[in-house]
Parts: sequence; C-alpha cells; structure tokens
Amino acid sequence: MKYLPLNHEMFIENRKRFTDHMEKNSIAIFNSNDELPLNGDQLHPFKQNSDLYWLTGIEQEETMLILFPENPDPKYKEVLVLVRPNELKEKWDGHRLTATEGEAISGIKTIVWLDILDGMLQPWIHLADTIYLNSNENDRKSNLVPVRDYRYAKEMRFRYPLHNYRRSAGILKTLRAIKTLLEIEVMQKAIDITDITFRRLLEFIRPGVMENEIEAEIWHSFLTQRATGPAYGSIIASGDRARTLHYVSNNQECKDGELVLMDFGANYGNYCADLTRTVPVNGKFGRRQKTVYNACLHLHQYAVSILKPGISIIDYTEKIGDEATVVFQKIGLLRKSEIKNEDPDNRAYRKYLYHGISHHLGIDVHDLGTRTEPIKAGMVFTIEPGIYIEEERMGVRIENNFWITKNGNKDLMKNIPITVEEIESLMKK
Repeated sequence: MKYLPLNHEMFIENRKRFTDHMEKNSIAIFNSNDELPLNGDQLHPFKQNSDLYWLTGIEQEETMLILFPENPDPKYKEVLVLVRPNELKEKWDGHRLTATEGEAISGIKTIVWLDILDGMLQPWIHLADTIYLNSNENDRKSNLVPVRDYRYAKEMRFRYPLHNYRRSAGILKTLRAIKTLLEIEVMQKAIDITDITFRRLLEFIRPGVMENEIEAEIWHSFLTQRATGPAYGSIIASGDRARTLHYVSNNQECKDGELVLMDFGANYGNYCADLTRTVPVNGKFGRRQKTVYNACLHLHQYAVSILKPGISIIDYTEKIGDEATVVFQKIGLLRKSEIKNEDPDNRAYRKYLYHGISHHLGIDVHDLGTRTEPIKAGMVFTIEPGIYIEEERMGVRIENNFWITKNGNKDLMKNIPITVEEIESLMKK
C-alpha cells in the first residue's frame, strides 16, 4: 500500500457494528475477491472485496474473516485468515502479511493460516444455528460471473444443508451507508489530495494541451501524495465530448474557446473522493459559458440546501427537477409550451440534465446505501448537477462531496475553488 497506516480502531468499530446486528448463535464468513486472469500469465490488478476491507482493513488476496460472537472459546470470536507466508513465493510476488502485521492493521488478535482453516471451521459451524454469507448486492450492478462469494455460498449449502442462512449484504447496506468519524477522516484525506491536484491542473491547462496529458498530471499528483491512484477512471472531456457522461478516451486536444469537464478523485486508504469541475481551456469563461456555468452552480447550491435527513433521493431529485425547469427556461433552453406539455415520466428538463444528482460515496465510488428510504445523518453523498446542450456543443457539471449531519450537511470539498471568479483567478496565475 502507498498510503500511511490507518487507525485500526475504525475496523474494530465496524466489526462491532456488524456483530450487533447478527442473530443469536450465528457465524458470519467473509471472503476476499478472486485474482482474475488478464492475458497470458498476467492477472488483473487485485482489488479487495469492499465488505471484507470495511471489516478488516486487509488488502491481501486469499483473506477471510470469521465472526462468531458466541463461540464458547473467546479466542475465536473473531478470526482473521491469511495466506501463510512462503519464502519462495515472496521472491516472485513480494511480501505477504505476518500474523503481527495482520493484527496491527485489523485489530484482530487471532490469526489463522488458510491452509489449516477447514479443520477449525467445521466445529464452529456445528455449534452455530445460522450462517451469514456475503454477496455483491449493489443496486447499480448485476453480476453474472460466478465469483468467490457465490461459489462459496453454493459449497456451504452443499456441506451444511440444514443450517439457517442469512445475507450479510442486508446488514452491510445499512451500516456502510452511515460513515463513522474515523471513516470521514480518511475520506477527507482523499479529498484534500484531490483539492491539491485540481489546483495544479488550473495552472497546467492551456490551449493545445491533450486530455491525456491532464490525466497524466492527475496520476502524478495523486501518487506523489501517497494516494493509491484514481478512485475511478478519470473523465477529461473537452468541448462537445463533455456531453458523454462516462467519457474516458481522454485522447483529444483541448482547444482555445472550449470548456473542459474533469471528473476525477483520489483513492486513499481505499476510500474515494469524487470531484467534478468544468473550466475554460484558455482561462476565461465566455459570456454564454459563464451563464450556463452559473446556472449549474445555482442548481448545485439549491441541491445543497435541501439535501438533509428525512428527504428521500426520489423526492430530492424531483425538487431539483422543478428548479432545473425554472432555470433552463431563464437561460433559454426550455419554452413555456415544452414545460406545459411535458411527459411526467420524461420531463422536459431531462433533455439537458439526463442523470441523477447524487449517489452514496465511500469505499466504492457508487457506495452502498438506499435510494428509496429517507436520508440519514452520517451518509455521504455527491451533489453533481449538469447541463448538457447538444446544439451548443457544451457540457457543464459541478460536483462536491457532502457528509449528512443531524440538521443539514457538511461540504467536505468546501475549500476547493468552485465559482467562475475563483477558477479564472487561479488560471490567470
């Protein structure tokens, strides 16, 4: 890992939050992700299972976690399972965690090597009535690949068919959505790294620079600040390409008179930042560009004013749609007749704003959390309205990250330049 060691109290607290929700006399088992083949003898870069990481802080492959709060032997109430260090393998693939290192990262005192787990796990399962198994239940993705969690669930049901089985995902979806203060501290570090990087970009961008050169500056800045890298594929979209929401080709020239939309964020300690800014390539917004940018900023500020505990994402999105309708009419994008005759299921404003305004943020850039129940204090959301105008070959999006508080929200990106004046001033320098 490139980042500095995290406070293992964060993972201890996360495990306690999970075990507090387990049924009586139950055991929970978590597996790491697979190592996936790329081509030839190469593997895709390994990315740890987000749930396992949230509970342990361990990034190493072939890791498992066993939680059995009512184990009659207190030593085995929580067990971290690691691959036994192997001198020959380490000569090829590098260092593997020792028991001492695993304990320091996770706060788990009992470490068991994977090659002896089977003989220990079976008696524990025989003592339990219920088995919690994990699965990927992010609403945004349906996974048809038989990954380790699903293979393991099938094996367990075959070996122990008479136990009661429960989904860990139902608990984790609720818990991971509510960030602890320790988690916010790690996210703030990712955000601060992103802030420094954005300010560097404002000094770097000029007519003739390539989108991929901007992306290279992002990588350089992130790595020199101990970030693992980008939290997701950076979007560097100049000119009309800004209307493509997930544009990642990043291979065109940024031209004088264009805007460049940059959607990027650092990953630090496996927590994500998610920033979007749209800036003028030549350092000065044109009159129309400024009008559209300020309209987008108004929608952003309106969203900030209503994103608070009690509102649902559905109602929140509908209210922003109402405000966007008014704003788009003011800047000449919508006519009264289009608004009057709009389809309630495909409102007129959707021609120019065709994506959601907010999503949960955390270990995953599209983190776990509800989209139907009322928002609660402790959740972290992006706020990212956009305006995309095909006939003007222009796209603008503005995005910050917000921690929901008891009575409102806290802008974790409040120090990052956002107004026309701030951006132009820094680019002028």
